[in-house]
Amino acid sequence: MLSLQVSCLCGSAPCLLCACCPSAKNSTVSRLLFTFFLFLGTLVSIIMIIPGVEKELHKLPGFCEGSGSVLGVQTHVDCGSFLGHKAVYRMGFAMAAFFFLFAAIMVCVRSSKDPRAAVQNGFWFFKFLVLVGITVGAFYIPDGAFTSVWFYFGVVGSFLFILIQLVLLIDFSHSWSQLWLRNAGESNAKGWYAALCIITFIFYATSIAAIVLLYVYYTKPEGCTEGKVLISINLILCFIVSAVSILPKIQDAQPHSGLLQASLITLYTIYVTWSALANVPTQTCNPTLLVRNSTGLAMATQPLTTWWDAPSIVGLIIFILCTLFISVRSSDHPQVNKLMLTEESAAGAGGEAAAVESGLHRAYDNEQDGVSYNYTFFHLCLLLAALYIMMTLTNWYRPDESLQVLRSPWTAVWVKICSSWAGLLLYLWTLVAPLVLPDRDFS
Repeated sequence: MLSLQVSCLCGSAPCLLCACCPSAKNSTVSRLLFTFFLFLGTLVSIIMIIPGVEKELHKLPGFCEGSGSVLGVQTHVDCGSFLGHKAVYRMGFAMAAFFFLFAAIMVCVRSSKDPRAAVQNGFWFFKFLVLVGITVGAFYIPDGAFTSVWFYFGVVGSFLFILIQLVLLIDFSHSWSQLWLRNAGESNAKGWYAALCIITFIFYATSIAAIVLLYVYYTKPEGCTEGKVLISINLILCFIVSAVSILPKIQDAQPHSGLLQASLITLYTIYVTWSALANVPTQTCNPTLLVRNSTGLAMATQPLTTWWDAPSIVGLIIFILCTLFISVRSSDHPQVNKLMLTEESAAGAGGEAAAVESGLHRAYDNEQDGVSYNYTFFHLCLLLAALYIMMTLTNWYRPDESLQVLRSPWTAVWVKICSSWAGLLLYLWTLVAPLVLPDRDFS
């Protein structure tokens, strides 16, 4: 037993599961372990940005010593307020580099017969050492232009990950509606219809309440024109997609289309709008900024930001759920399979039967005839997730050289708003596509 566990950590043998666990697919176990690495890096980032731990980062060589700059800010400024963000950027770079490395290695792996599949599904101890090594090396990257350049990498990666979240959310909402409507039809029970109506009402009521709060807290009677325009545009767009979802022609083409999906997309759009407004750099139009920042000249010597404001906490929860969904369901869910650019292989049935017969609780090889997910695309998704959580934990802030503070640029606002528009257009396309392309199967 001990030798098998060692082979799991240091070799390509399938990992044993705990005695109370059933046999599992090798592909599922591998995805979960890579996701665990991502969550571990996220936890380290959270710890490093805590003010008490942040102060201890002064002891690391080169972080606040010597001439030059720290995150683009001259070193005569007390850079204690920047250390946490600097550490999170380094940790985000390390995780992104780690997943990029495996994305490059796993290009065009077709089955577990490929020698590289053994690297994907084993050698976990060595993978951990690689991640630790990259992380240590990342903390020795000279400041220079690193932070400003890596900020824009984070912006682009976060935008793409938000789009992935939207794709999964749209698919989840369609699957949810289809399941409940199917249950209602099979059982001939009105309770399922009532549940659909109640959930839809809750989503819309929450969205309306959130919109009112956004107008109250993020706009002023005189001024804050950008906030008013952005909230109003997204409100109108949400109303349009909700109306389109129940049009007779849409209902004929997609009987399962309805307000449940539209209400969930609306709620998520309002959240993204809230998150964007929380990055508006104008204090009079952003009460969150007043909480995050100190006032006066003391701004340069006090902690300027915290990651645990409400939009960031919600973003962290969505990040965890989305990443787990990709990891657990990507071989079992048809639409996620399409996102992963492959289909579930029928191989592995024999491996499952053998594992059950042997009585061993272990991961069996289900990819002998073909991989159940695209290895490279999976790692790219985790790379984008690493960039997204990096930006979330730092509130999309970057240093301002003139004011010597961390500021949230308008770039963050527009990236989030544009992602919300892209999500609404994508959902609208899923509604009208069967009418525009009647010859294609959208089931």
